[in-house]
Amino acid sequence: MVRGKIGDFIMGVFSVFQDLDFSFLEMNPFTLVNGKPYPLDMRGELDDTAAFKNFKKWGDIEFPLPFGRVLSPTESFIHSLDEKTSASLKFTVLNPKGRIWTMVAGGGASVIYADTVGDLGYASELGNYAEYSGAPNEEEVLQYARVVIDCATADPDGRKRALLIGGGIANFTDVAATFNGIIRALKEKESKLKAARMHLYVRRGGPNYQTGLARMRALGEELGVPIEVYGPEATMTGICKQAIDCIMSAA
Repeated sequence: MVRGKIGDFIMGVFSVFQDLDFSFLEMNPFTLVNGKPYPLDMRGELDDTAAFKNFKKWGDIEFPLPFGRVLSPTESFIHSLDEKTSASLKFTVLNPKGRIWTMVAGGGASVIYADTVGDLGYASELGNYAEYSGAPNEEEVLQYARVVIDCATADPDGRKRALLIGGGIANFTDVAATFNGIIRALKEKESKLKAARMHLYVRRGGPNYQTGLARMRALGEELGVPIEVYGPEATMTGICKQAIDCIMSAA
C-alpha cells in the first residue's frame, strides 16, 4: 500500500520534472504522514535554454548571471529575445570602442571568428562577441542586427571600422532568409554605417546562399557602403585578416 503511494508520488514528480524542463530535482528528506509522502526539503534547477517554451509556466523567473557580470541595456534586450525564441541569439560587448565587430551564424563559428581576431594580435580591437543560430526568423534577425549595428557604429571618431558577417556552411538554415533580416537592418542604419566609416565583410555558405550573397552585393551598390562578399569558396576566417588590414590602413 505505502510502496504503491511512494511509486505514484515519484512518477508524479518525474512528470513535473519533464513538463517544466528541470535539469536537477532533489527532495531530501521526505517523510510519510498517514501513508502519504511529503517532501521536507527540495532543491531544483531549471534548464534556462528551455525558457522560450516555458516562460508562461515558470512565471517571472530570473536566472543569475555569472559572478560579477552585469548586462548592459543592449545585452539585456538580446537576452530577452533569446529567451522567447527556439533559436539562439547571443550578444556580449567586449570593448565599446573596438573597431572590429562580429555578427556570426553558429555557436562554433562565432568563437572561431573571435579567436582568429585575437590570434592575429587584435583582440583589443574586438568590440563584441555575437552569435545567432538555430534558424531564427527574419523579424528576430532584424531586431538582433539592429542592436549589433547600433553598438558597432556608436560614437564615430573618423577612423574606419569593420563588421564581420560570417559563418560556416549551414546545414538547414536558409541563408537568404536570415540575410533578409540583416539587410533590412543595414538599410535602416545607412547613415550610421557611413558616419562610422564601416566596412562590411561577408562570408557564408549553405541552403540558398547564392541568393543571400547576391542580395548583399546589391546592397553595397545601393547604399554606397563597402561590402566584400564571399561564399564557401573562401576560407571561413579569411575575412578577419581583411578586416584588420582595412582598419589599420591609413586611407
